[in-house]
Amino acid sequence: MKNYKYKIVFILLFCAFLNLNGAVQAQTAKPAAEVSKTAFETYKLDSKLMAREMPYRVILPINYNSEKDKKFTVLYLLHGLTGHYDNWANNTKLTDYAKNYNYIIVMPEGDNGWYTDSASVPNDKYESYIVQELIPKIDKDYRTISDRGHRAIAGLSMGGYGSIKFGLKHPEMFVLVGSFSGALQAASLNEKMLGNNWKALTDSIMGVYGADDSQTRKENDVFKLVREMPADNIKELPFIYSDCGTEDGLITTNHEFAALLLEKKIPHEFRELPGVHDWKFWNAEIKEFLEVSEKIIK
Repeated sequence: MKNYKYKIVFILLFCAFLNLNGAVQAQTAKPAAEVSKTAFETYKLDSKLMAREMPYRVILPINYNSEKDKKFTVLYLLHGLTGHYDNWANNTKLTDYAKNYNYIIVMPEGDNGWYTDSASVPNDKYESYIVQELIPKIDKDYRTISDRGHRAIAGLSMGGYGSIKFGLKHPEMFVLVGSFSGALQAASLNEKMLGNNWKALTDSIMGVYGADDSQTRKENDVFKLVREMPADNIKELPFIYSDCGTEDGLITTNHEFAALLLEKKIPHEFRELPGVHDWKFWNAEIKEFLEVSEKIIK
């Protein structure tokens, strides 16, 4: 039975890896012709926690400069494994969709760090960097409504995992989180499951989470966080939006997480839609998420 379980895990991860390869190609490709050229700005934050400069991209609402007294909601968008901070603006029509919303949209750099403070690299503190440095920097530099009710976070694949983790661990900071094709099982994967064929994935998982019984794994396993959450804390959680393509190798994990949210009576919406692990799917889903966000963010 144990060997059978590992075979099932292997098949699911293999499917996810095939889809991931397609996503990697899209992430490193030049921007498609149909992607809007609407202006955005790229900046660097001199991070003390990371001991290096961390780039991030910002899209401002079209009325930001014309309405000097107005303050705005902030949406943080996280990229996936092997991706970078520029992916969302380069590979989707996000800049076009953003014109319809009074949101400041911030896209941080997460490298292959799973938006987690690494168990093995002292200055890879991706969670602490975003929570303790980047968000305060954005609230300082821009006219944000800097309360929980006007801050959201979402992401794709690795970033989907990251956004849900931020919502579970820092519910006081976000009113809404979104996961598109989330790699939600990240903290439970190990070298035996992954093998030696998927170097980028294996290296990142083992480097970030460490040994099977590490404290880093325990503190960043979204399934464990939900299962062990006290009932009194559930009412403080942000609304969780998640989706996954029916042909995506990660669909089973996303089903399981949605079922757990239902069991724990955590407010959420899960959408299962035709699609795979690629930018065509994520382009459609960021548009959907923005529409949903208006119902949650008042």
